[in-house]
Order: sequence, then C-alpha cells, then structure tokens
Amino acid sequence: MARRGFLAGAAAMTGTALTSTALTSTASAGTAHAARAGAGKGIDTGPLALTHVTVIDGSGAPPAPGMTVVVEGGRITALAPSAHIRLRPGTRAVDLTGKYLIPGLIEAHTHSDGPETVIPALYALAGVTTVREMRGLPVHHEWREKIRRGALLGPRWVVGSPIVDGAPSLWAADVGPTIEVRDVAEARRAVRRVKREGADFVKVYSRLSREEYFAVADEARRQGIPHLGHCPDTVRIEEASATGHRTIEHLHALLLATSRHEKEIRRRLAAVRIDPRDPSSLSRYHSWFRQVHPLEWRAVQGYGRDRADALFRRLAADGTAVVPTLGVHRTLELPDDVPSRAEEWKYLPAWQVESWPDQLAALTGGRTPEQVRRIRRIFAHRLRLVRELHGAGVRLAGGTDTGTGYLVPGFALHDELALLVAAGLTPAEVLRAATGDAAHALGLPGVGTVARGQAADLLVLDADPLRDIRNTRRIHGVVVDGRWIPPQERRLLLAAVEDAAAQTPPPQEGATMTGCGCGGHP
Repeated sequence: MARRGFLAGAAAMTGTALTSTALTSTASAGTAHAARAGAGKGIDTGPLALTHVTVIDGSGAPPAPGMTVVVEGGRITALAPSAHIRLRPGTRAVDLTGKYLIPGLIEAHTHSDGPETVIPALYALAGVTTVREMRGLPVHHEWREKIRRGALLGPRWVVGSPIVDGAPSLWAADVGPTIEVRDVAEARRAVRRVKREGADFVKVYSRLSREEYFAVADEARRQGIPHLGHCPDTVRIEEASATGHRTIEHLHALLLATSRHEKEIRRRLAAVRIDPRDPSSLSRYHSWFRQVHPLEWRAVQGYGRDRADALFRRLAADGTAVVPTLGVHRTLELPDDVPSRAEEWKYLPAWQVESWPDQLAALTGGRTPEQVRRIRRIFAHRLRLVRELHGAGVRLAGGTDTGTGYLVPGFALHDELALLVAAGLTPAEVLRAATGDAAHALGLPGVGTVARGQAADLLVLDADPLRDIRNTRRIHGVVVDGRWIPPQERRLLLAAVEDAAAQTPPPQEGATMTGCGCGGHP
C-alpha cells in the first residue's frame, strides 16, 4: 500500500459494491430493523422512558441520580425524578438502574469516506450522534438524506463545503475537488457556489491570501453562511476572529500567534513554497511541513504568556471556538506512542489497518534525535495551549481529524476526550466540549444537552464518566434520533459492520488521502 491513504482513513473504500442492505443482511431480523429505522424519522416507535438513571446533562450541572427521561418523536418530552413521574399507557420503559446517561457525543472535525455500510453506523454505535464534515462531498449529502429518511443508521451530519484555498493549494487533484481561488472575485464566487450546492459552512484554508480571506468572510456574511477552518498564514488570529470566523481548527495558528517571534515567523511563512506541478497531496504536505516545523519550534521558544492571555480573551469575547484535534497531532508527532493494535480496528478493512505502520513511518521517519525531542516539546506545548485556552474562557469543541490513520470513526473521539483531560480539563469540562459546548460552536440549537425539548440523541454508560473519562467507552446503549439501540442489538450491529468491513476490497491504484493531514511533521 506504500503511503497511499494514510491521511485518508477509509477514503479508498468509496465506490465499493457493498450496499446499505449488506449491513442488515448479516444481522438478525431485529438488528435489520434497527439498521433501517435506528436513526431516521420515518418510523414512530412510540414513547420511550429511560428510568432510574443518573443524568449528566452536558450543561455542567451536577449529575442527577434516579431520573427518568421520556423520548417521543425524536425529542425529549419529559425529564424528572423517577419517583415523581407517571408514564402514560403504552410507554416502553427501560430500567437503567446503576447506569449513566449523557448527551450523544459531537465530533466536530471529520473527513469521512467509505462504504455507507460501515462509516455512518460506526459513528452512531460508538455514541457519536452528531458529526461535522470538514470537507463536504456529494456522498455526505446522500448519507445525510438517507439518515433523515430512516433508510440508514447514522449521526446527525453537518456538511461543509469543499476546501476553499489559495493557489497553489496544499491539496492536489488526487484527493478530489478543492476550490482554488486566485483573486477576490473568485473568492466571492466560491462562497456563492458552495451555498448553492447546499454546504452548511465555508471551509477556509491555510494558503488564502489576506485579500481572498477577507473577501470570503465578507461574502459569507452577505450570504448568511458561516465561514470557519484554518486561519490562513497571512491573517492574524485576532483579525480572523473579528470577522466572525466560527471555529479555528487545530493549534498551528495559535502556536504562532502566541509567540514573541510572530512577525519574524510570518515573514518566513510567506517564503514557504508549494510546487503547483506536484500531483501528490501527500508530497505537497510532506514539503509543507518540512518547511513549517522549524517555524513552530521557533514559536514555542518565543512563547509569550501575556500575548496568549490577550489573544485568548479576544477569542472568548468574540465567541470564536477552537477545535484542538489533539489525536491527529499525537499520532503524527509522537509516532512511538501509537498503539500496535486496538479493538476497534476490526471495524475497518484489514488491508487498511495493516498499511498504517508503513505509511506512518514514511511520513515521520528520518527524524534526528534532536528533531524527535523538539517535536515532543511542541506536542507538550499544544497541551499547555489547550489548558490556557480553556482557562481564559475560550469554548473548546472535541474533534479528531478522523480520516487520518489510526483514527477510527466514532471511537477516535473517546481518545480525544482522554487527551483533553491530559491537557488539564476535568472530565465534566471535557464532556461539555463534546456535547453542549460543541453544539454551540457548531451552531446547533436543540442538540447537545439532556433537557426537555432537546433532540433525543443520548448515550447510556455502564460507569461514571466524571470519575474517569475513559468510561465513555463503556457503552451500554445509544439513543439515535429517538431510537433506542439496546446492548444486544448494538453488539449485533457492530458485528454486521465488522463483516461489511471485512468484505470491502482494497482500493484501486491512485486512491489517496482526504483528511486534513494537519498534524504531520515529517
């Protein structure tokens, strides 16, 4: 497989002959029903009451034991102590004594690609009930529509535009459509185009010029569509924040903006060159990060706490959120710490998983001991930035950059939560970053908390996540858009996903990456 696909995740699986019926045909009749109706709005299963459960509502309020949550029509219709609530006849009651109920998790940064028999269901069954797609493609709109109709089990999907970048982009044609803009007029046309195509937001990228970026921001405001993504190299973060830039993805720009050497670094960034004749996105990124790594190290050496405090206060005041994506940073910056195996890898094709080590070595090999030491220091500094962002009141949202090797859809977010705790947040604060705060950052009212009138996207756990954030992995059952998937049914559905992944053929030659690749320091 060589390097192909490391930053693609399941990208090479697009076009597989598997259909949505493949998932259901490998499961029991009850499981087949869940796969068809588990996430959609087309089938009303009647009122559902989850009783005697401890509710952690995603708002930061203390846990509430002994509660009943009533669900009907995809919404929470009642929430009260079990001892004080009377269920109406015909309500299906599920006793969850000793269990913990939290909002369904929100994954704020993904690049999903692969067969619909694997990827959408994998998110939902891992407890991720909302996904924000950071490089929208027609298939994501197709999945979203099928999920809405009840024809496919999957999460609520927020679908962005194709990447809007300057020329030459960090993305070559081998990854699919990227919108390269060369002047202000093209930047404005790009915004109008992606709105017509149904994107929920404009995804901006690193190589936009100042003029192009501000044209995108202004046209997005005129068109009533959010803009977000990378803060371009030519734009200071406080300038982007002032335009209404909704979320800043990754920590690269923050690393530079909090350094006393920012002016020097930005001059050197302006000298970074990408060969427009290079047909390989992986090769372009390899070249890009080789040039950028010394600048990030220079930024860390010049870190200024006063600068950081002032910037973070500005972000908090403007309401600009940050999605740190620590998981992808860890994979590509601390490759020696990457696990040699994980249980959830079985839900992806074996050929894909087996290719990861060689691909990671191709991206990160050849570092000198001094480079390794510096990169570990850079990663530790990223954790510090996350802690200080949170301390300054900047809203954080949990996101992984799934689409990169070693990050399994849905499951990767649980690892991201643990990394946020390692950065210094409490488990309660981390849960908010993946529920209520993430919903606010994504502009999703009615999602992300457990309250009357909210969407019935819920996760039931066997152990208390406030005692140990790793307990979010101890999933008892999930409620996806009001549909309860109990333990046995969930196990059968996961087995069906595993079978579907095993039947997925290797990619054709030429398949390549679709993820951001934003953490890769070769």
